[in-house]
Amino acid sequence: MATEAPAAAEPPAATTEAPAQPLTEDTSALEPTQTFTPEPTLPPSITPTETLLPPLELPTEVPNAPAKMVWDGTPTYLGDSQPGYSFRVTYEPDLWALTMDQFGFPAIGHRAIPYCVITVTAGRGLPADMTVEHDVLYTDRITFDVNEVYESGALKFVTYIGGDGIIITGFEVSFQEDSEACLVDAVAVLSTLKSVPVSQATTQP
Repeated sequence: MATEAPAAAEPPAATTEAPAQPLTEDTSALEPTQTFTPEPTLPPSITPTETLLPPLELPTEVPNAPAKMVWDGTPTYLGDSQPGYSFRVTYEPDLWALTMDQFGFPAIGHRAIPYCVITVTAGRGLPADMTVEHDVLYTDRITFDVNEVYESGALKFVTYIGGDGIIITGFEVSFQEDSEACLVDAVAVLSTLKSVPVSQATTQP
């Protein structure tokens, strides 16, 4: 009996797919995202500046005013003064005006130099960053102890404390600019200091 030959095994079908490429891991998602941070911008160095109060309001000069006017007041050193006397200084009304300072006390302000002001004062303590230079001012009738007060090397104000042997009183001359011109005109006023009986003192507004 004839036997059939076994069917030949078909060869495996040829694959048409491209060989698999090796996998490359996408690590971009695993890396930390770098964001650009700008360098901090430092502000320019700022020097603290003193905030100025407005200049004193000065009254309008009175037409046909006398060439000289007086400022009378109570001595600031009553314990060292004879009772019953006021101080008096004389000023030119076209150069100075009698007014009130920021604290409500009488003062005279310079008409041509803003912030040039003469006020009454008494001795007081000073901050540690201020220094004082001492001097003496003599006239034919009075003697002043002069104290020049400096802050960071800049002259801030000057005090004049003295009298005529009857009264002792103090004045402060303050300014912002033109300190030399302010002081020259202020000394001309303070050099007229004298004592007058209270009954003869003019009443200040």
